[in-house]
Amino acid sequence: MSGPGYCRACLAPLPKPVDACPTCGSHRHLFHPELGTLSIAHIDCDAFYAAVEKRDNPELADKPVIIGGRQRGVVSTCCYVARMYGVHSAMPMFKALKACPDAVVIGGDHAKYAREGGRIREMMRDVTPLVEPLSIDEAFLDLTGTTRLHGAPPVLTLLRLQRRIHEQVGITVSVGLSFNKFLAKTASDLDKPDGFAVIGEGEAMDFLGPRPVRSIYGVGPAFAAKLERDGLRTLNDIRRHSDKEMAKRYGDFGYRLARLARGEDHRKVEPESERKSVSSETTFNADLSELKTLEDQLWRQCVKVADQMKAKAISGSVITLKLKSADFRSRTRRRTLNEPSQLADTLFKVGRELLKPEADGTHYRLIGIGFSGLQPHLGDSGDLLDPNAIRRATAERAMDKARAKFGGDAVVKGRALKTRPKPAPVKPDRTS
Repeated sequence: MSGPGYCRACLAPLPKPVDACPTCGSHRHLFHPELGTLSIAHIDCDAFYAAVEKRDNPELADKPVIIGGRQRGVVSTCCYVARMYGVHSAMPMFKALKACPDAVVIGGDHAKYAREGGRIREMMRDVTPLVEPLSIDEAFLDLTGTTRLHGAPPVLTLLRLQRRIHEQVGITVSVGLSFNKFLAKTASDLDKPDGFAVIGEGEAMDFLGPRPVRSIYGVGPAFAAKLERDGLRTLNDIRRHSDKEMAKRYGDFGYRLARLARGEDHRKVEPESERKSVSSETTFNADLSELKTLEDQLWRQCVKVADQMKAKAISGSVITLKLKSADFRSRTRRRTLNEPSQLADTLFKVGRELLKPEADGTHYRLIGIGFSGLQPHLGDSGDLLDPNAIRRATAERAMDKARAKFGGDAVVKGRALKTRPKPAPVKPDRTS
């Protein structure tokens, strides 16, 4: 593409496309005719958990690394070396190790990942107050009106931020730049890892047309399959139907799909205000109905939420369980605690009680759990209705210390040691 650009290596401005940067000789350039007018970005850390582990252990640099459970678990994420062997998120671990037998498997340290994600988020806030996190390793940014503040257009500010994250945190991020959130997120997936991709208004319609419906964020495998059965395989297929018809067939999300198929997204980047909840959820590739299998997935989410709560030194007084059935209907159940907590044990104990009545034979595609009613953590307190609460809290704190020192699988709670059926494959968890 023609137009002014920048050298990705030294950030020198390039008035026109060249083969090599005249300043540093690099061939990594960024050119786009709309570079000077775009200001909505999506930043996504590349294989974040695995990247942090490789940073902390240089011996892993060239090795395939998988984050997740052991032989009977699933892949949470993996590095790009492992992906070359066909390993991917939500793959059963035994299949991942069959495809890549030399992989190094790490249980993961979610508290550490939360801390590093927080460092990166503060760097984002240094360039704009309009930062909307999607998870601990990705966020939207709106840099509209920041040119005077930074003495540079948004694209150069983002290039500088990308370099700063690499130098100070030791991982790479990929950036998508466009004129709305949907296209910025779409762009960030186009050039990974350590990429910077741009989608302008002039090309959006042609670019989107042939893309599959499953490429839209929020369209999971089950819904994508339904759309494809209905003859809607690409965004061009969706464009052949009116907004009203799409809404009639698929509800509010159908209307949203019709707008996104045309590249229309008027949502603003909403900065994170005072945090109101901490939660984690996961979507299954195969629907689940048995209580024990659902409990296994619930426990996994409880540990992730508790790790975040502990990293932020906060407690919550309300626990909310979220379920979504195979027909996309949501169930939400909530309970207020006698005393605020940040423990996985408490979260699971209450969550399991909320889950039991819902395990009535209904097939579920998603489960989530979270704390709300957040406040600073003031220490573990007793519960007159549960005299063993303090003992279990002490045990959980001891396990946390062991995980921090020796790794995520150093100490595994009794529930995880039980012999149980192989868990169903799940998609990557979403933590908020």
